[in-house]
Parts: sequence; structure tokens; C-alpha cells
Amino acid sequence: LAIIAILFTLYAFLGSYMPPVFAFRGVSLRRYLSQIALSTEGIYGIPLYVSANTVFLFVLLGSMLDKVGAGHFFNDLAISLLGRFKGGAAKAAIVSSGLTGLVSGSSIANVVTTGTFTIPLMKKCGYPGKIAAATEVAASTNGQLMPPIMGAAAFIIAEYLGIDYLDVVKAAIVPALVSYFALFYIAHLEASKLGMKGLPKSDIPRFLTVLKKGFHYLIPLFVLIYELIIMRHSPNLAAFNAILILMAITFIQEIVKALKNSTGVTRGAIKSVSTIAEGLIAGARNMLTVALATATAGIIVGIVFMGISGMVVEIVAQLSFGYIFPLLLITAVASLILGMGLPTTATYIVMASITVPVIRELSPINGVGFIIIPPLAAHLFCFYFGILADDTPPVGLAAYAAAAIAKSDPISTGIQGFIYDLRTALIPFMFVFNAELILHRVNSWPQALLIFVMAIFGAFAFTNAVQGWFVTRNKWYEIPLFLITSLILFWPAL
Repeated sequence: LAIIAILFTLYAFLGSYMPPVFAFRGVSLRRYLSQIALSTEGIYGIPLYVSANTVFLFVLLGSMLDKVGAGHFFNDLAISLLGRFKGGAAKAAIVSSGLTGLVSGSSIANVVTTGTFTIPLMKKCGYPGKIAAATEVAASTNGQLMPPIMGAAAFIIAEYLGIDYLDVVKAAIVPALVSYFALFYIAHLEASKLGMKGLPKSDIPRFLTVLKKGFHYLIPLFVLIYELIIMRHSPNLAAFNAILILMAITFIQEIVKALKNSTGVTRGAIKSVSTIAEGLIAGARNMLTVALATATAGIIVGIVFMGISGMVVEIVAQLSFGYIFPLLLITAVASLILGMGLPTTATYIVMASITVPVIRELSPINGVGFIIIPPLAAHLFCFYFGILADDTPPVGLAAYAAAAIAKSDPISTGIQGFIYDLRTALIPFMFVFNAELILHRVNSWPQALLIFVMAIFGAFAFTNAVQGWFVTRNKWYEIPLFLITSLILFWPAL
């Protein structure tokens, strides 16, 4: 990210010496410094403001939940519910990562937190190391799509567009759930291919026992959702109150443990303070990457606002010949390349500043009529492909983390994870062409439910085509039928 920022800075000063197609009038040192360091369109822009004001509290909440043991609880809860089914270990891993993703906001952190338990469990059940690691990567990557946090992007999108945070959540919920349902289906198909059964009964904890031991970890999440949706409090106030509740729960938990173990209330109180402190320290450390990423991305955004954006629009318009599909393809590939090794939030910020204006301006389709692309769809498109970069070879950081746990090859793990994530790559294209998938101008529950169910079956059909399996191995002529079915279900107006 630092290298990209330096290249943009050099371009700002040397643009006038470039070939005509890339020529830029250049800037003075005074203009550069005032734009980057003194305006709100540089380092101290919307992304850094949102990360300092709101995202920090959510990162803190996720870190504290991890320190007090919520990760173990989510994992055990998922296994107790799904362990006995075919491919139960993989399905439990997906649910566990989804629950962790609600509060994590980082695919790599999610892999390291839940993958430590789920990957060995999947291997024990008979999954090859590569498949186990790729399943965990795909599940953890998807955690960033899940409201309410969405890897910090939900708050930045809301601030960029000047809309209510809940409008972003409403738009993101159907694609995120559809993507998770499809991954669940992939786990089922993989288990069918391998002829697998569920976990042995001895390895499955009792659901009520798990819930009884850890139900208190759910209270901060319920508080968070209640405050956001029912009370309509601001995201930072909701997160702050959830953290206070979690601190109180941690204190009570450690006191109760101390009384049970007869170690004394004082020792329990000291342990609770120590656990809370560890959570605060971990939260601050985890926030560093987000803060540095948003600040450095601000340099790039500032330079784009100096006048480069007009040139980018022109170049991309020429490359895409003014057609919307090639334009989206260019944006997707650029996001994947830029996202290799970059934090998702930084990838989204840079792509949103460069390509969203292009997507909004160039939307003719086949030269006849126009597709009206809602601003939210354009922003979510960039965000989705920024996330997918986390498991795109050769630099998929989440795939590296999972491969280390599974002792599998990182590149083949990344390729397998990306194959699983093709269903997530399809969804952004579909909601650009069919904005009803992000519930744009959809205000009735029955219609929203119909869209959701059709999208799930569309994702299932696409998964059958990509995995080459339905009830049994697909014949060659069945694959086009699945793809056509998927397209019709995702985009019925076609």
C-alpha cells in the first residue's frame, strides 16, 4: 500500500512528462501538501474519520469477545447443531466463521481464530487438507460480507453516500446470506463427492450444554443488534454499549469461576481486569492495520481528486468501448490485483474513489437504453471484489494462514478457495444488473422473501455447474442448463 501511494505521489508531480494518454498537468508541492495533509480529501478524509470514530469500537468488541472465549463457544455451538450431518465438520466451520465474522471484520483474523479448531476437525473427518483449508478461507472471507460490521466498509459506504447505516445493512443482507447458503451447499456437495458421513457422536458436544455454558456471549450481540435496529442508535453508541455489557459479563464470569474453584473473589476480580485489558490491547493492535490502511489510502484518494479521475474515466471508457459488462470486468480484475496483500478496507476505498464514478457514468448496454446503477450497487461491487482478493493466488493472505494450519500448499489452497468463492464473484455482477437483489426500491416483506429464495436457488444452480456435481457427477450438457437456470433466477427480468 505504501508503494502504491508513493507511485501515485510521483505521478502527481511527473504527470506532465507522461505520454499523451496518461498525461496529467501535475501539481505544485504547496498544492500537494494542502490537499493531502490539510483538506478532508486526503489523509484526514472520510475513511480515517470513520475508522477512528466508529470502526475502532467494533474492532474492540470483536477482540474482546475473542479474548473472553466467544470463539470457542461459536465453534462448539455450530458443531453441536450440525456435526451429525453429512460433511458436518465443514458445515459447522462455515456457521462458526459466519458468527465470528459478525464481529470480526477481518478474514485473516477469522481464519486464525476459528480455523485453529475447525481445520483439524475437518481433516479428522476425512477432508483433504487443501479442501479443509479452502472451506475455512471461503467461510472467513465471507465473514466480511456479513452485516453489521462488513469489515468496516458498511460505515464508510454510509458516510460516502450520506445515507443511513441501516440502508447499507438492508442492501448487503440478501447477497451476504445467499453467499453463505451457497457455501453451505458447496460443503454438502464436497461431502457427497467424498462419500462422507457426519462426526462420531463422541465428538459432538450437547447443544443445551454448550448454550448453557456460553449463552452470555450472545448478550452483547443481541444488545448491539437491538440498539442498531430497534432503538436506531448510532453505530458507535451501539458498539460502545455492547462493550460495556461485555465488560460487565466478563467481570461476573470470572467471579463465578473463582467461587466455583474456591480461589477467592479478589483473584477472580483481578483475572477479569486482566482479561479486559488483554482485549483492549488486542483491539488497539488490530486497529493499527485498519487506521494505517485508511490513512495511506487517503493519500491515493487525495491525488485522484486532484484531477486524475477524469483521465481514468476516459481510459476505462476506451478500454470498455462504453459497454457496462467489460467495464465491470475491468473493475473486478483491478480490485483483485490491487487487493493482493492489501487490507479489504483500503482496496475498497481506492477502488471506490477511482472506479465508482466510472461505473456511474458509463452504463449503456449494447448501445440501446441504459441500466440505472444505484450508487450503493456500484460501491458494494468494488467492496465484494476487494474482499475476494484475500484468497486470490498468488498473494491470498487468508489462504496462506489457513494453509499453515492445514499443512497444505498455499497456492493450491488459494486456487481451491477462489473456486469456492466464484459464487460470491457472480453476485455483484447480478446485483448491478438486477438492483432488486440489494432490495433497491423493494419495500414489502413478501417481495423481499421471494427475491431472497430465488437468489438462493440461483446460487445453488451456479454451484452445481462449477462443482460439476448435483445428485451425482454432471454430464457435460447439464452444465449449460444449470448456468442458464442460475441466470434466470438471479435476473428474472431477462
